Amino acid sequence: MKKMQTLKKNYEFENVLKQGKFYVGNQITIYITKNKENKNIFGIAISKKTCKAVKRNYIKRKIRENYRLIEKSLKKGYNIVFLWNKKVLIEDANFHIIKEDMEKLFKKAGLL
Repeated sequence: MKKMQTLKKNYEFENVLKQGKFYVGNQITIYITKNKENKNIFGIAISKKTCKAVKRNYIKRKIRENYRLIEKSLKKGYNIVFLWNKKVLIEDANFHIIKEDMEKLFKKAGLL
């Protein structure tokens, strides 16, 4: 399994969040900016106020797996940050709903 490139540093997230275009879905919001590489780099941010670490990691796994499934069909050369909507209950975090939301947002952004 190949390793996905992720945003790791705080300033990388800040650049995408400040300069990027954002698209709001039911459960997730995505921020997108262009990068100078020929690959997509993504990051996931979930507030500590949303829930405890176990549930945050559960959501991150769902988002990461959905991204992995549709990564091949996306255009290359973008930084992408996924944010979880705080108003959505963690119990409503369903794999298929996240996938539909992600596909809808990528189509709206013109990356799919």
